[in-house]
This record gives sequence, C-alpha cells and structure tokens, in this order.
Amino acid sequence: MDLKELRQMTPDELSEKAKQLTQELFNLRFQLGTGRLENPMQIRKTKRTIARVKTVLRETEQADQKTAS
Repeated sequence: MDLKELRQMTPDELSEKAKQLTQELFNLRFQLGTGRLENPMQIRKTKRTIARVKTVLRETEQADQKTAS
C-alpha cells in the first residue's frame, strides 16, 4: 500500500486497515508454521505495512492534538 493512499484515509479507516493487516500477519505466520507459505517475504511486507499504517495514524492524532491546543 502506498503512503499517499494511507494519508488520504480517515483515522477509522486506518484503524480498520491495521486490524485487517494484523489478522493477515497471523494467517501468514500460521501458514509458515504448517509449511504452506510460498513466499516468506510476505511476512516482512505485511509487518512494514502495519508499521506504516500505525505511523500515519499517530501523525494524524498528533496533528489533531496540535490544532486543538
């Protein structure tokens, strides 16, 4: 997912996206444990995307706090 796309999302959408990605990461780890995962790099990509989503979410929270003060 592109950073520009993430920045255009609302905080609720970002939270939902983080939940979806966390569930996907769980499924990927489960597949890795059972030996069915074809591309182990998917785990790394998913972790990084989760970090990006959380970073953008935190930035929006800080921007909201700054404008409220």
